[in-house]
Amino acid sequence: MSSHLTWAIIRNNSAFLRKGARGCSFTTEANNLKGKNSFKYNGLIHKQTFGVEAAKDGKGVVIVTKKARGGRKPSKSMARVELKKDARRTFATISKTISKSKDRRGLKMAALRRASAILQSQKPVVAKKAHKKKRE
Repeated sequence: MSSHLTWAIIRNNSAFLRKGARGCSFTTEANNLKGKNSFKYNGLIHKQTFGVEAAKDGKGVVIVTKKARGGRKPSKSMARVELKKDARRTFATISKTISKSKDRRGLKMAALRRASAILQSQKPVVAKKAHKKKRE
């Protein structure tokens, strides 16, 4: 089935839909980089999708890619790669992975922003010390 026909069927009827403020609709499906209910970011209808998730141990990110082939076997169609090195290498790997796909290059910045947000949230919080006033 084509992605446009699938989108026409599920755009208003999906278990993943969530209503937002001011008429915006969001979605909780896998491989949706922005969480928007739109054709571009949908992770169910396209033959090739990309997703960025936090690693299970809380250190690093996981790139989830859906292979173009293997649509009849959904469990085998997903490939996961854990990236636990520094942020610069993680971003370079994500850029290279998405740049290799001919159809989905427009998702590169969304994937980098999501990875950046995940890595930022994994940093430990450092408590700031209160400055003592000098008495004169």
